[in-house]
Amino acid sequence: MKEIPDKEILLFKSCLVNVEYPGVESSTRFLFDKLGIEYIVSERQSCCTGLGHYSDLFDQFSTAALAARNFGIARELGHKNIATLCATCYAILKKSGNILNKQDHIRDSINKILDDSGVPDLKYNLEDMDSRSNIFHAVEILYNKVDEIQDLVEVDLSEIKVAAHHACHYCKVHHKDTIGNVRDPMVMETLARACGVQTVNWYDRKTNTCGNGFRQRYMNKDLSFSITAEKLMSLKENEVDILLHMCPNCQLQFDRNQKVIGESFGTEFNIICLNVSQFLALALGADPYKVVGIQTHTVPVEPILDKIKQIIHAYEV
Repeated sequence: MKEIPDKEILLFKSCLVNVEYPGVESSTRFLFDKLGIEYIVSERQSCCTGLGHYSDLFDQFSTAALAARNFGIARELGHKNIATLCATCYAILKKSGNILNKQDHIRDSINKILDDSGVPDLKYNLEDMDSRSNIFHAVEILYNKVDEIQDLVEVDLSEIKVAAHHACHYCKVHHKDTIGNVRDPMVMETLARACGVQTVNWYDRKTNTCGNGFRQRYMNKDLSFSITAEKLMSLKENEVDILLHMCPNCQLQFDRNQKVIGESFGTEFNIICLNVSQFLALALGADPYKVVGIQTHTVPVEPILDKIKQIIHAYEV
């Protein structure tokens, strides 16, 4: 398995996390602090361009240029190990790093732009970033600490049944870097089991995309929602309480649209959608509102709190 760091980490902020589910970031920071993972967050960091790039609004050159700038900032701050909160950020940054390392003419053109823009210190060099050794998803950082997480669990979640949706931009784009079996990744299930919960390790449609497809949700809504519905149906058949995510786009698709999809199929799913960091933070005693941010969710998370046997301290709005 690839070597996973626990220090000199730049926690890469996600536009979709901050807009839709800010509790993902606060939960991740809570966990990193609990586990002694050394990291920083930079206000200078820019967006990865993922939403625009996959909607054909940003070309690859522009995306690589912004990545070079972000890599330069990480280097300047002495935190060149980047941990993303979003699978799309993960895929975008790894691809951009590979391009910058292998395409000399693109790297030279981008460096000239950075030089002309008055930020020569941010110019990219071949020692700046290795996509395999320096770019990770935050879930991988946590996976590397699974034994420590098990020892820090404070809340009894044994009455909860959990399944996982591993984002395609994590396990299908750079599949050689995926931890475990890319056809049946178990990264999030392993983390959940460390908290003493029941996990549905395999279910029909597990490897399906979430159905979002960025533009497809808007341009081909019926097709998009039908794919999401297939997975929701399978999860309901397996009596899943919580679906774990590692990508805010997937989480948005299943959480925000679940009621509409259910109405069209004449059923109620009531499947709670949590980022794996939010779930782990709950298990380690984080405040559901102040840290985990459950008030931002469309499918109410409160019912699952009623299943928790141990009282969560400071449980208040």
